[in-house]
Amino acid sequence: MNRCLNDLSQFLRRDVVPLCLLIAALSFSLPVSAQKMLIPMDLKQNDHLKAYGIAFKALEKEVNVEWLLNYRGGSFMMNYSADIENDCLVRGVTALLLSASDVVKVYQTIAEENMEAILLEKAPRIAVYTPPDKKPWDDAVTMALEYAEIPYDKIFDLEVLQGRLADYDWLHLHHEDFTGQYGKFFSIYSQAPWYMQQQNDYETFARQMGFAKVSREKLAVVKMMKDYIAKGGFLFAMCGATDSFDIALAAQNTDICEAMYDGDPADPQSNSKLQYAQSLAFTGFRVEMNPYVYEFSDIDHPSNLIGRLKTPEEDYFTLFDFSAKYDPVPAMLTQNHVSTVKGFMGQTTGYKRSLIKDNIVIMGEDASILSAKYIHGNFGKGMFTFYGGHDPEDYAHAVGDPPTDLALHKNSPGYRLILNNILFPAAKKKPQKT
Repeated sequence: MNRCLNDLSQFLRRDVVPLCLLIAALSFSLPVSAQKMLIPMDLKQNDHLKAYGIAFKALEKEVNVEWLLNYRGGSFMMNYSADIENDCLVRGVTALLLSASDVVKVYQTIAEENMEAILLEKAPRIAVYTPPDKKPWDDAVTMALEYAEIPYDKIFDLEVLQGRLADYDWLHLHHEDFTGQYGKFFSIYSQAPWYMQQQNDYETFARQMGFAKVSREKLAVVKMMKDYIAKGGFLFAMCGATDSFDIALAAQNTDICEAMYDGDPADPQSNSKLQYAQSLAFTGFRVEMNPYVYEFSDIDHPSNLIGRLKTPEEDYFTLFDFSAKYDPVPAMLTQNHVSTVKGFMGQTTGYKRSLIKDNIVIMGEDASILSAKYIHGNFGKGMFTFYGGHDPEDYAHAVGDPPTDLALHKNSPGYRLILNNILFPAAKKKPQKT
């Protein structure tokens, strides 16, 4: 883990303004009437989630935004703009006006504490990988983007296979099953019209693209996403899209799908043929070969059965405290107004600590059961984040449940972690052209 943290800490260092020089410059150059806007992200903020949308909109208007790590919950600061101030009023986002002397005090505080100012320069291009027929409330990230009023494109397998990932800085994976087992819903939903339609659609598309099985087509998609990361992209995934991604990579030379999924039996020796070197985050895991068990592997921890023994009131995970000056990447991804976050379930709820690769940074965990909830790593020139669970404000979301109304959860710490990831690529150092 230490090696990974050292690698990550180099990611943004050249983008951080030397605060001692900045403070000195401000003291002599800013007129007394100069103003900046501060969007506080501590408990004084009225709507944390829409605040991210304000920061994103400022970037779209080519207004640089400073992300003040660990300062008042990870606040945003920018030059005063009447348009942005009006946007805050309309969206119910708390914003404060700062004088030149106020700004100097902010920088002095940051210089003296475990804080840092990170410059965000450009609004990232966002893609959500999701089937065309999915509803917005089926996915927490889509709901967060919609509520925060952050624009995004929807893409799916065709666009991925056509090479469209290069058009985007940030890719979110919907709760997709990349193993070709349709979420392992067979025992419960095999006769449901939506399930049968999905299987028919996936099989038809796979054949059209020249693949004999859906599992092979999904593997091709996963490989292109892995290549996207290697070339500098940022990938964020939640719930079953996280472990099924790695399982597909590790199982690429064997068949883990039973006949009801792909027409022929699975290889009974599959677990001995897994290639963990191909996966991004997990190693040493065993695939659940029983097609009637709603579980991909033993990566998921706590499992669905164990998880339901915990009540929502008892289920929490804790965010790690990272050095904002020396570990700015995990510090950005964990910015919050609280350090303890409500747990929530999903097909994949969390990750067994013993099956996480050594180079992966664990950013949030339930230490009492050795379960990681929120992890991050780098691969090639890019990075990825996995977040266990389905919906941070719907403890045990089920198929057909009504959508979460984020207006009732506008200060959600769990949703803030999602939105941290969306803003993160704005600070990414662009490669120099040669």
